Amino acid sequence: MISTARYATPNAARYVQQLAKHFAHKIEVRSDGNSADLTLQSGAVRLEATADAFVARIEAPDAKSLIDARYVIDKHLVIFAFREGFAGLHWRVTDSA
Repeated sequence: MISTARYATPNAARYVQQLAKHFAHKIEVRSDGNSADLTLQSGAVRLEATADAFVARIEAPDAKSLIDARYVIDKHLVIFAFREGFAGLHWRVTDSA
């Protein structure tokens, strides 16, 4: 299953970098500043910064794992984006194959 979310913000690159650095303390993270790839227990995550948005993509084996991974990303982004009043991403399932 694949789920994606987009959050309009001028601080997308900062959030990708903060999340990558945070997760790198516990798991392997590949990051180039504007994107990061990491694998949580529940699924593979790709974070990207565009000029005007933070974009997250999660691939997980089942619905429970997908929900777990989305929760992890949301929970951490709430901490880093609190100044913007961030309350959570609006996830959508883009593929269930």
